[in-house]
Amino acid sequence: MQMVDFFQYAFFRNALWGMLLISIAGGIIGTYIVTRRMVSITGGITHACFGGLGLGYYLGLSPILMAGVFAVVSSVGVEWMSARLKLREDSAIAVIWSLGMALGVLFVFLTPGYVPELNAFLFGNILTIGSADLMAFGLFAIAIVMFFALFFRKIVACAFDPDFSQVSGLPVRFINYVMTVFVAVCVVLTIRLVGIMLLISMLTIPVLVAETWSRRFMPVMLLSIAVSVLTSISGIFMAAATDVPCSSVIVLMQVSVYLLSRLFKGLSLRRQMQ
Repeated sequence: MQMVDFFQYAFFRNALWGMLLISIAGGIIGTYIVTRRMVSITGGITHACFGGLGLGYYLGLSPILMAGVFAVVSSVGVEWMSARLKLREDSAIAVIWSLGMALGVLFVFLTPGYVPELNAFLFGNILTIGSADLMAFGLFAIAIVMFFALFFRKIVACAFDPDFSQVSGLPVRFINYVMTVFVAVCVVLTIRLVGIMLLISMLTIPVLVAETWSRRFMPVMLLSIAVSVLTSISGIFMAAATDVPCSSVIVLMQVSVYLLSRLFKGLSLRRQMQ
């Protein structure tokens, strides 16, 4: 089968559009959390969602809805513990991470029978992206782009130096709360479709690639989006051609691009020093 033939399938077209929207949102959010050194918050919220999934199965409610509640509460909880209890963010994330996983394991154990689709939330399946998912991704991408357009300078200031921004009178707490909620919503919208592994990769590795070539917020954000889009779309085509999991191929491509970027950057610095 030729590459062009894949476009006749609706699920393949949905996967391409879905990954494009996820790449845009992930590039924006990822630049912020990497700049603030909050990469671990993604893993924390993702694993905290497991508690919501387990509770949803146990109560017979929508696992996605309950995961969303847990994600938002967890993200707000991290910011609250950091601001009110003067707890370091990585320590607060560890508390939320452990609590969510413990509750998830407990509720899954108490749920009668076999818990369906649990592996899908852990590993994801890009090819299951549907029209409703595209609508949700589109609205989410529009919301985060509009928020950045309105508060871009304040977001950049809060990301690079929150203490100075607080003294300067900027709404640091508001920005932090909104951004952590955006992270939580992004996790909920994508965890079932791309899985924990690919989600964390898309929020971090493209940004690390971009930071190899620039240190300014806007260029890093745009370049990370470009890297995420190229690797995601290329990975989908490669996975379809070789019949291997899309998530694994995309992650491997992003890691390869990062290593090559570091290699070329090192070689260019050596030439400049000679």
